[in-house]
Amino acid sequence: MSHVTLAHGSGGEAMSCLIHELFYEAFDNPVLRQADDAAVFDLPSPLAMTTDSFVVSPLFFPGGNIGTLAACGTVNDLAMMGAEPKYLSCGFILEEGFSLTELRTIVESMAHELRAIGARIITGDTKVVPRGHGGGVYINTTGLGSVRYAGLGTATLRAGDALIISGPIGDHGATIYTCREEIAMQSALRSDCATLWPVVAKLIDAKLPIRAMRDATRGGLAAVLHEWAAASNLSAAIEPHTIPVRPEVQGLCELLGFEPWHLANEGTFVLAVPATEVDAVLQVLRQQTCCTQAACIGTLQPEHPGKVILKSEWGTKRLMEPPGGELLPRIC
Repeated sequence: MSHVTLAHGSGGEAMSCLIHELFYEAFDNPVLRQADDAAVFDLPSPLAMTTDSFVVSPLFFPGGNIGTLAACGTVNDLAMMGAEPKYLSCGFILEEGFSLTELRTIVESMAHELRAIGARIITGDTKVVPRGHGGGVYINTTGLGSVRYAGLGTATLRAGDALIISGPIGDHGATIYTCREEIAMQSALRSDCATLWPVVAKLIDAKLPIRAMRDATRGGLAAVLHEWAAASNLSAAIEPHTIPVRPEVQGLCELLGFEPWHLANEGTFVLAVPATEVDAVLQVLRQQTCCTQAACIGTLQPEHPGKVILKSEWGTKRLMEPPGGELLPRIC
């Protein structure tokens, strides 16, 4: 067979072949091979757990595909809590008629990302819906990780803390938009989709104090800053000229009336650290391939609690609006 059929979700021979010849082959490990109703495993405590679903359109885009996104998105949510990703569950909802060749590419992309950091898919599920009732493939994941850096979170944020961005913003959102709308661009614009655990592990190994971390996915940088300002009852005072933005992303935003800090990212994160540690944190980040443009973009301040303030180079100030409406549907 070259395409998914309803038989692949029936629990019979076709489904067994799909699981053994595709999923087991790509995700092979002893726990998964037990093939029981639930995976049995050990993890040292404390643990971090996250769950997510992925429905991106289009399924394939420069820099990745829905499989890359599912693996990286789940791993990154664990990493932002200082947890080393260990085990994942994975559920596939497949549409009748979906190409098995494309499905194999998606599955192998997930396996590649997880192998690179030593994480494993140890349990999963497959469902098939009739033609026209799905977007080709949807993926649901749950991740478990072993916490290596405890205490991260908005409760630790303090006035005077510095805010650092790990790299250019808006790459993923801009890439998805140009693909979906078939906008031809003479550039190498691609999603920033990447696993962030190796970067976080370097920060932990360097024994640097970190207050909080958050990957700037849906809602982009603006969503993170507004969430932190509200949770801490402080303001985020941001200098927009320090925020790294690729020229092609900036150009697309100017053309379409977007702000780059509202666009989604899938391999870029925000850190809050004591102001005295900025140089040390930036030194570690900039040694990593995906973080060479890491920058300090502002601080948390007691004035104007709950607001995000943009400070221009000329001393003027204005509010950064929170994400509103449906800017870019189905970006992850």
